[in-house]
Amino acid sequence: MLSPRAYLAALETLGSQPCLPGLVDRYKVTRCRHEVEQSCHVLRITPILDLTPQLLLELSQNISTNLKTLTDISSLASERSRDRFAKEQFKLSVKSMATSGTAFLACVKEVKTQPSELTRNRCVLFSAALVQSVNALVGFATEPQFLGRPASISSEGKGVQTAVLGGAMSVVSACVLLTQGLRDVAQHPDSSSKMADYRERLRNSACAVSDGCTLLTQALRERSSPRTLPPVNSHASVN
Repeated sequence: MLSPRAYLAALETLGSQPCLPGLVDRYKVTRCRHEVEQSCHVLRITPILDLTPQLLLELSQNISTNLKTLTDISSLASERSRDRFAKEQFKLSVKSMATSGTAFLACVKEVKTQPSELTRNRCVLFSAALVQSVNALVGFATEPQFLGRPASISSEGKGVQTAVLGGAMSVVSACVLLTQGLRDVAQHPDSSSKMADYRERLRNSACAVSDGCTLLTQALRERSSPRTLPPVNSHASVN
């Protein structure tokens, strides 16, 4: 994983500061909210005849999984918070979400055993309360004081990141061409009139991989890009 390595290299430059994690991971909680909203949306728009037991099982499991994740994150945030109100509010938010979730999942179970427009409409009705409670929890959990501080990367540090990631992209691009060259050689007989051209492309692609690795190694070692590789198409053209 070179993206974290580029980040760490950038932090070594003067003026850069690492991120400070907060009580809550914004990405995780917003992802959970999205998953719950999407599952409830599927239940609302899917015709009753298409709400198969398998689909209902998948939707209820997805909702349960994401509610548990939100519960775990909020419970941990409550334990670690030094603010009296925040401690209690995280707990109350979890209770509200859990109650709404239990009522909603009971409706889903009823649809599985007694499928009808009536039982499906109950799911729609109680899904609104669940989504509202999840939105309230996530809205509270993503207030700035719970999210920590993002990293601050200096101009020099951004240059280092660009150099490292640029070297990585050089390697990746050359590897793509190398793979294509291997495919061409493997798929054509030695007697093919194009075999000499395929082998030349393969050789040039291998050279491009080597050049890319050199660039990446130098970028990691010197914290800068000593040179820019010529486009890989100068070694080989893509069919």
